[in-house]
Amino acid sequence: MPIHDDVLATLRTWEPPTWEQAALREAYVGLLLARPDACARTCTPGHITASTLVLDATGGRMLLTLHPRIGLWVQLGGHLEPEDGSLLAAALREATEESGIEGLVIDPEPVQLSVHPITCKNSPPTRHFDVRFVAWAPADAVAVRSEESRDLRWFYLDAPPEDFRPDTRELAHWAARRPRP
Repeated sequence: MPIHDDVLATLRTWEPPTWEQAALREAYVGLLLARPDACARTCTPGHITASTLVLDATGGRMLLTLHPRIGLWVQLGGHLEPEDGSLLAAALREATEESGIEGLVIDPEPVQLSVHPITCKNSPPTRHFDVRFVAWAPADAVAVRSEESRDLRWFYLDAPPEDFRPDTRELAHWAARRPRP
């Protein structure tokens, strides 16, 4: 199944937790129906991205990256790649690459949707239609910062850094309530 079809199927079957998230889901579905290239970073009106909030094995801490472009602490994630095969695979790949942690256990159901403006590398300003997941690291996990990050650190869910995206704060709130698969 092409990744475009997988994203559309994932969103159509997802049960949003709030009416605001339901409205966002409809915007995502509209983008996907209108744009066959909605999963490609070259789709300048906006494109689908995948991210993951990585929790430690106890679920008490979250792993955040200091994003080099926006200068804020955010969850791990990025663009979909043709070889990903699915939205979930893209989210897991990005989390693994950016954390250096093998063996993440990812919840297959999205936790949150978030649309935000951004300027991608060598591109005009656009929007990311981000689909967010939650994953748990193994008990002995050691995070290793990738080249895509200025810093990578564990933070307690109830003590995030000051320069933390507001929508990531909401993501952490919802992720903390998810049962581990």
